[in-house]
Amino acid sequence: MESGFGVLLVYGALAIWLGLLVRAYKRSSYKLFIWFGIGFLIYLNARYLIEGAPAGIAFFIGIYDVVINLGLAQDQAASGMTECVGNACTVWGDEYTRHSTWGVAFYERFANGDNFRSNLLYGHLTCNSIVFILMHIQMMKSGFAENANMHRLLGRISFALLTIGVGCAVWLASEHGAVPSYGGAMAEYGFYSMSAFVYGSAIMGVLAIRSGNHENHRIWMWRFAGSMWGSFWLFRAMLLFLDPLFRNQDTVAILLCIWLSAPLGILIAEMIRRSRDQKATMRAAVSV
Repeated sequence: MESGFGVLLVYGALAIWLGLLVRAYKRSSYKLFIWFGIGFLIYLNARYLIEGAPAGIAFFIGIYDVVINLGLAQDQAASGMTECVGNACTVWGDEYTRHSTWGVAFYERFANGDNFRSNLLYGHLTCNSIVFILMHIQMMKSGFAENANMHRLLGRISFALLTIGVGCAVWLASEHGAVPSYGGAMAEYGFYSMSAFVYGSAIMGVLAIRSGNHENHRIWMWRFAGSMWGSFWLFRAMLLFLDPLFRNQDTVAILLCIWLSAPLGILIAEMIRRSRDQKATMRAAVSV
């Protein structure tokens, strides 16, 4: 139950984070909300590296066990839920014995898979987590990132790490066609799509700055940031709602998250950017 308590702490952190979002909206300042989200991301991803993939996945599944089992009797059938061997795929012990089919498949592929598959996951999480941090340092123009040379250096480091991180993700995705509980080929091509949104936005940003177009570079970096937030946080937030909603339809929830999270993240980022640019234009016009 100690690890189950850790899951409850995650829900507590989500509640605090939601409060920070409300505070940020009222004050029109999102830095605290963003840095809390970065720390939260590091905490979740570091568990995989510290405890190993199977334990990290069991904790991750434990988060969704809470919502997908809400109001569901233990003897009630749900096609989107199943059991795992020894109930080892969760941190809840015998509290929850049935889990999302995607979650059980996720756990068993790494618990029973080879080290190379786990290393791909570690590479993906490590590189993308570092990129997630660096992109905010770049976009917020924090401290030494104000220096043009340092900004350029951090950008190159970020792009190199992103290439490794997305490469690991694509390699992992290439195996998903053979996993029916993920959605088979639909999941495989969905993850290819997610990778294309993330990496494609970054490439467009690189091409813009190499052509000397700083404004287009800024715009594409906003979209890239949106794709990263979408792929990580929006994916997980959507799953919290869709998993219980579609627990009677196998793979529907996970496929919706795979296909929609990155483009939705880009759309939200674009809306925020345009709103900020419009306000900046209005302030400039008033000051003239």
